[in-house]
Amino acid sequence: MQELIRNIAIIAHVDHGKTTLVDAMLKHAGVFRENEQITERVMDSNDLEKERGITILSKNLSVHHGRFKINIVDTPGHADFGGEVERVLKMVDSVLLLVDALDGPMPQTRFVLKKSLDLGLKPIVVINKVDRPGARPAEVVDMVFDLFCELNATDEQLDFAIVYTSAKLGYAMLDMNAASSSMEPLFAVIESNVRPPTGDQNAPFQMLVTNIDYNDYIGRIATGKIFNGKVTAGENIALVRRDGSVVKGRISKLLGYEGLKQVDIPSACTGDIVTVAGFSEVGIGETLAAAIILSAFPMSP
Repeated sequence: MQELIRNIAIIAHVDHGKTTLVDAMLKHAGVFRENEQITERVMDSNDLEKERGITILSKNLSVHHGRFKINIVDTPGHADFGGEVERVLKMVDSVLLLVDALDGPMPQTRFVLKKSLDLGLKPIVVINKVDRPGARPAEVVDMVFDLFCELNATDEQLDFAIVYTSAKLGYAMLDMNAASSSMEPLFAVIESNVRPPTGDQNAPFQMLVTNIDYNDYIGRIATGKIFNGKVTAGENIALVRRDGSVVKGRISKLLGYEGLKQVDIPSACTGDIVTVAGFSEVGIGETLAAAIILSAFPMSP
């Protein structure tokens, strides 16, 4: 399963179509039933986000496409939420850099892109709104390349894949001269260009907490990426706090994602992004781990 997981984040300037692109990917993957009412900008769930059309808090979703499971993390597009961006980027193995085909890369795009390049991630460049009057996709690609150079991207990062999209109309193309009526080309690029997550599936369980939330039924919940090992619902594990103290506990709920919905899952493996309940005072930056790891293995990452 680890080899078939693709973890990606979507980064873009405000109003460049990030949440609309997510909607289009969900529709293409068949997450919505034919008779299901679809709310526009489904990932802008916060009232303030819907009002302003921006993303403030990261959300997770998962889609299955063929044999692959693609975990998508939506990230803030504003530099004011830089801490949230950094936490998200630690969970993924690539980013979709979404750029408006008319406006080109903007200052906030530069901010988030630099963080991803510094982490060694190789972006996939998505030129969106190619249907927009006045769109200039070829010029925008050159602008993106120049920006990569300014940010000291490596030769490998400069050799980025390019996808042209109209998220609003629901299609993607690898060539502006090649007609398309679906998002299939984007999925193909993600599956072939994003490396599977690293980590040792046979090592003891380790998960870095990158997000916390509260559920009215199960209490405080912690979301993160499993860096090593496997985990099962009901398993006894330990919480390693940032000050080095240890609290033992039990996983009362193990949740994964099917589309936008959190669902109970019996187990999860290295590389997957999951949510765990069972610790009432867990915080961001702390580690959930198998008890054996405390004495036998060094902590990472």
